[in-house]
Amino acid sequence: MLGALRGLWPYMWPSDRPDLKFRVGIAILALVVAKIVTVLIPYTYKWATDALTANEFGVAASERIADTPGWNLPAFVVGPIMLVIAYGVGRILSMGFNQLRDALFARVGQHAVRQLARQTFMHLHALSLRYHLQRRTGGLSRVIERGVKGIETLVRFTILNAIPTILEFALMAAVIAYQFSLSYLGVIVVMVILYVWFTVIASQWRISIRRDMNDSDTDANSKAIDSLINYETVKYFNNETMETDRFDRSMASYEDAAVRTWTSLAWLNMGQTVIFTIGMMVLMIMSARAVMAGEQTIGDFVMVNALLMQLSIPLNFIGFVYREIKLALADVEDMFAVLNIPQEVVDRPDASPIAVAGGTVRFEDVRFHYDPERPILHGISFDVPAGHTLAIVGPSGAGKSTISRLLYRFYDVAGGAITIDGQDIRDVTQVSLRREIGIVPQDTVLFNDTIAYNIAYGRPSASREEVERAAEMAQIGDFIRALPQGFDTEVGERGLKLSGGEKQRVAIARTILKAPPVLILDEATSALDTRTEEDIQSALDEVSTGRTTLMIAHRLSTVVKADQIIVLEAGRIVERGTHGSLMAMNGLYAEMWARQSQQAEVPPPESLAQPRELSVREREESFK
Repeated sequence: MLGALRGLWPYMWPSDRPDLKFRVGIAILALVVAKIVTVLIPYTYKWATDALTANEFGVAASERIADTPGWNLPAFVVGPIMLVIAYGVGRILSMGFNQLRDALFARVGQHAVRQLARQTFMHLHALSLRYHLQRRTGGLSRVIERGVKGIETLVRFTILNAIPTILEFALMAAVIAYQFSLSYLGVIVVMVILYVWFTVIASQWRISIRRDMNDSDTDANSKAIDSLINYETVKYFNNETMETDRFDRSMASYEDAAVRTWTSLAWLNMGQTVIFTIGMMVLMIMSARAVMAGEQTIGDFVMVNALLMQLSIPLNFIGFVYREIKLALADVEDMFAVLNIPQEVVDRPDASPIAVAGGTVRFEDVRFHYDPERPILHGISFDVPAGHTLAIVGPSGAGKSTISRLLYRFYDVAGGAITIDGQDIRDVTQVSLRREIGIVPQDTVLFNDTIAYNIAYGRPSASREEVERAAEMAQIGDFIRALPQGFDTEVGERGLKLSGGEKQRVAIARTILKAPPVLILDEATSALDTRTEEDIQSALDEVSTGRTTLMIAHRLSTVVKADQIIVLEAGRIVERGTHGSLMAMNGLYAEMWARQSQQAEVPPPESLAQPRELSVREREESFK
């Protein structure tokens, strides 16, 4: 816990925000004043009781209180009415200073929550592709959600409750020892020790239950999001009942853990009440005996009760704060674990922005593996002169897409080097590198926003006119203008309101808008029907003109115009040349060409034919 608090302190006392430091200082001052006033409130209650029990006007008791050594108060000040007023004013002041403390600290606490949430979000984007391929989106979002709330709890309860509780308990203990005797204080100390011991033991038990509940909650949320994201697949296979049963099994585990959580809370509260009540009974019996012996007044007896009730508040907070802090730590430990995951790809301390003139790309004896026992690339070497197009083809699993990921530096090479205009990409900043590369991927996933937003994602600072011009170049302008809301049309989750060809054109448009000197076409048309592929290929030809282009392709018909073609097999270059020279070799490339040509000549059965692209009018109707 101390480690977590040390980690939180820079956010609660930010070095670059003197205004927040000032708020913290004033809040602590308000805290101290509030606790002093709180300790004095039981005295006014005692004096008012003594004044009212002396006689019907309370004169004798008032004079006795006024003459009490050390107080020297005028008699009119300690009259019953004035004492009752003082009691009410004290309660108002105590509450007022506590609320002032909370109000002042609210901005500090929320600033800490925001900064930590921002840091976590940035860290997630800085983690490697390897991590994101393994994670579960639903579970991770739940971890972050609970972690942010847990951080807010830690900030609130460490500063706004833990410190005030300790201070109030110390002041109360001092008053009891001074006003009564050390025997009273001894009973209170024993009671507090038992109270805290029981609270710690019970809270530890509850935390293990809370972890089970969190795990079940994360699992249920992951299954729900996974099922909803794959809504169409669920429908295709008529598996709604199966998905519901999977989700319900996770929720059943959550239900059981939640019931145990609330049951354990009931036992905790019961135990705390028993310990505190026994301690209070012992102290009140001691005071009652003293009153009967004439050693104390009725006001003293009332004051013991008032002090104990006052003490019950920080005592309850001891249990509550400990419990909440421990539970919050249980919530944030997964979030901290994410923050502690090291970045796989980091910029070197002396990394500088890349300077791209022409955009010549070179792979020099590049070797790579995801698993050391399973190499992917074995000494790949090739050059792509500035403005030229290189096509990379080969069977599935040959390592084609790995090349694009290495060029983007999602991973670092295990051996060899990748350079752009002679600069090793490991020596430049990742931000500048990725700024100079554009990609049209095979599977275009759009944000659940407008078409304009998704195109402008290539260059967020672009004007609306530039966005529309990019759409025209990608041959999607007419379709967008025919929609009821035009460029402001929402594309839906992952762009599901658009067809595959339309999503590809949006991807092409945002790459055109980015205007990178180096372009990667990663099987950009392999998932499309032949007619749509021909339409989009012309747009791709236009966007790649004058740019250094790496074309990763499955369909060989799309690469015949490439300046150079390399054929990968099992992570090695087995052939290279132009389309004509490779066909003349009569090797793997020629074999693949012959196979694809033969498949193209056989018309597919009607039931297996690719669905045709909808007309503009039909697509317009789908958005209504």
